[in-house]
Amino acid sequence: MSQTCAFCRILAGEVPATVVHADARTLAFLDHRPLFHGHVLLVPRTHHTVLSDLPADDVGPFFALAQRLQRAVEDGLGADGSMILINNVISQSVPHLHLHVIPRRKKDGLRFWLGPRHPYDDEHPAEAYAERIRAAL
Repeated sequence: MSQTCAFCRILAGEVPATVVHADARTLAFLDHRPLFHGHVLLVPRTHHTVLSDLPADDVGPFFALAQRLQRAVEDGLGADGSMILINNVISQSVPHLHLHVIPRRKKDGLRFWLGPRHPYDDEHPAEAYAERIRAAL
């Protein structure tokens, strides 16, 4: 645990949070600055900064709980859908791995920031990017 990490302090009980689920590996609690009411954060109990730091044995249980939370947020709040989001470093307000489950409703006003788009072209061929990713795998 990190003494300066806000989520580690929640996990240690030093900072209050509205908990929706707790188990030996994870804690899920309401975001204190939600995009919409019912916005849940899921964190591992061990301090990891980004998703790729999470040990392989923890990945399955972490995402299985994310699936359950997604359904619970939608069903429990009568939401039309949800947005599942993990930021790694960029736009990550707390440097502790956390997954957002955000309830969504049609015409809720949230404008997602998937733009501007940058299509592949002769100068930036898709296959060259795919090859670099395959090599890194």
